[in-house]
Amino acid sequence: MGTSRPSEKDSDRGSVTAEAAVAVPALVVFVAALLWALMAASAQIQCVDAARAGARAAARSEPRAAAVEAARSAAPAGAEVTLARSEDLWRVRVEAPTPGPRGIALTLAAEAVAPAEDSGADGSGPAKEVP
Repeated sequence: MGTSRPSEKDSDRGSVTAEAAVAVPALVVFVAALLWALMAASAQIQCVDAARAGARAAARSEPRAAAVEAARSAAPAGAEVTLARSEDLWRVRVEAPTPGPRGIALTLAAEAVAPAEDSGADGSGPAKEVP
């Protein structure tokens, strides 16, 4: 009789396999990138919180080591904390590497500034209570 021709159903089978071979790795890369972005956002929030905690501690005239420790305790692992005073302001900067693979090397940073409580409202010296 005649030669048998492959049905349309059989010819589609190979294309589905090829599409899956492309789609699955792309989906895995997308999910990994999404997880990395979420981890980086979380670490950035930790940097902001750490800078605020350090600035608050320094503004309350706590010892320098205590202010740095307050920032370090809230910072992500591997963070560097810098504390400086310029006139009546305490500045705390927290820098940390992004979490995850080191191939994506970004530095997260946050800075907080707080007025020193030992200065007056006009910046002339220690605050004085008015009866």
